[in-house]
Amino acid sequence: MDKILSVDPLIAFGITIALITIVSIWYRISPFFTLIGGALLFGLLSGMSPDETIQGIIAGLGKVFSAFGIIILCGAVIAKLLQEQHQTEEIVADIRRYVKNLPVIAGLAGYLLSIPITCCITAYIMLNPILNSLEKDIAKRNVLLYLAAVGGIISYALVYPTPVVIPLYDAFSGGMSPLLFDAISIPLSLLVLGGVLLYFRFVHPDVTIPVQTPSATSDQEGIVTGTMGVQRIHWRAWSPFIAILVSIPIGLQFLQLSQTSMINFIMLVGAGTTIALAPSSVRALGLSQGAKHAGLIIFDICGAGALGFVIVKSGFAQLALDQLTLLIPMIFVPFLLAALIETAQGSRVVTAVITAQILAGSAVVSTIHPIPLILLISAGSCMVSYVTDPFFWLVQRTTGDEIRTVVKEYTLPVALAGVGIFLVAFVMEYLVY
Repeated sequence: MDKILSVDPLIAFGITIALITIVSIWYRISPFFTLIGGALLFGLLSGMSPDETIQGIIAGLGKVFSAFGIIILCGAVIAKLLQEQHQTEEIVADIRRYVKNLPVIAGLAGYLLSIPITCCITAYIMLNPILNSLEKDIAKRNVLLYLAAVGGIISYALVYPTPVVIPLYDAFSGGMSPLLFDAISIPLSLLVLGGVLLYFRFVHPDVTIPVQTPSATSDQEGIVTGTMGVQRIHWRAWSPFIAILVSIPIGLQFLQLSQTSMINFIMLVGAGTTIALAPSSVRALGLSQGAKHAGLIIFDICGAGALGFVIVKSGFAQLALDQLTLLIPMIFVPFLLAALIETAQGSRVVTAVITAQILAGSAVVSTIHPIPLILLISAGSCMVSYVTDPFFWLVQRTTGDEIRTVVKEYTLPVALAGVGIFLVAFVMEYLVY
């Protein structure tokens, strides 16, 4: 069947995002169905045939499932098996022994874990059960979850070598040392993380999370002190995380895995370690509950992938670049182009790859220094983390908050981080380079 409608992709994009938002808030339909419906609507409005649109949806679903299916299932299985064995409480006890500021724990843990695991979503899934155990009050717990999510995105979007930064560095570095880039990006990312922590402290001044020192004589704290009151590290509870960290150099040096293979490999190692060490009495239940939880998350994320793929396939990105270069100064082009692509399809990795491909050989590359250029694109990838962002729906599902709350506590802080990165890149381009 031929094309039914033909609306400007930018207009079709605006209509689609608006309707997804309205339906999600008013009717509380599963994100999977609203996103699939949005993909159908956008494809038809932008001039794609019904067959092209449905084929795009299928391809988008497949791409996202192949990218995140193993990761999310392994993370969910690890989480459930740890919960069934009460090992999350043991991990909490170990953490509380050394660090007292729980918001800092959450933000910094997300920041640090996203780098070696090379996936902020995976880091969040792994931290979720631990943070749930750190704070039983729902409102305070959710603040910790939001901080972990935002902290993970900050390092994921800025620090080499993450899947977001690698394609940008490869495209624009021009032989520059990655150490030089990280010498700038790591302090910048830590500064941005500090700003996010201050933002949450300002927005939630009443969220003060008391931490009690474990008692050496309390029977209820036996998991912390041991039967003789001697404190010890619960290595068995930490075993999946240790296995993941150990598997990273093995995958890089001996197996020579790509980034995509690496993420899946280390999560399989972590899940395999957890399954092997779990007693038979909890193994089957943990696997069943983990698979059920992972399924809910995966379908929502695949819906976002379907919408994003259809939007990109429509030629939206190239049209946006053509219009941007005519209307605004060159310094804003990579930032706004990345923001539009991120809004359209939700994945920061895809945003980096597509933006790098579109800008390669353009006047933008010859005009802007490589370091500010990479930072501008990274900043743009943080600006609109909304309904097409798989992480948005993961955070919404794990916190249980309304969409408007997730926008306030997740989308807005990430956007503010993006603004901060943009300002630094702007200053560097005009005052340093």
